[in-house]
Amino acid sequence: MTSLFSPPALPTTPPRGVFVTGTDTGIGKTLASALLTHAWGATYWKPLQTGLAEEAGDTATVRHLASLPPQRIISPAYALQAPLAPEAAARQEGITLAPETLTLPNIEAPLVVEGAGGLMVPITSSMMMIDLIAQLGLPVVLVTRSGLGTLNHSLLSLEALYRRSIPVLGFISNGPENKDNQQSLERLGQTRCLFHINPMPTLSPAHVQNIAQYLPSFTDSLT
Repeated sequence: MTSLFSPPALPTTPPRGVFVTGTDTGIGKTLASALLTHAWGATYWKPLQTGLAEEAGDTATVRHLASLPPQRIISPAYALQAPLAPEAAARQEGITLAPETLTLPNIEAPLVVEGAGGLMVPITSSMMMIDLIAQLGLPVVLVTRSGLGTLNHSLLSLEALYRRSIPVLGFISNGPENKDNQQSLERLGQTRCLFHINPMPTLSPAHVQNIAQYLPSFTDSLT
């Protein structure tokens, strides 16, 4: 049995990008994706988007926050209306999802791919978000809460990734800074904190540009 304390090795050759996932819905994946995309000069892709009946969607948010030109945005493969997991949203619309056909876009690296919800969100009755991550073959950046409960949620997420031999570049914590939780997660999860996002009263492209300059480069994140 794969141990939580034995994470798979990082890629020996530079990957085509990263997959941004989180320990929960509303954890800050989209903000983290905007920061990484801006900092790395990357292209952004959210393959599965839901909730468009209530908001413009994460692609529009990242395009705005990261000040991306059209050529650095890839439209979702599936854009669904209901604010539900992809499997449920697609069922409501009578759409059959075929995530097994999703492949990485043929673009110059790096690519930032954002998931929908957490790792165990169902895409179909037989496929979870974590299965899509494994299929795409990208290392993961895990977005976590900074406060109470984060160790349980984060370590469970890391264990699920490690059991499937999915490499994890590190985590981005979001919320009021908590050094104890950060250090505990690094030690127990055998991973590293790539960056911490402090609470912001407002979000704007200027805020993202200012914060992104402190993120490690794509190359540095791989070592």
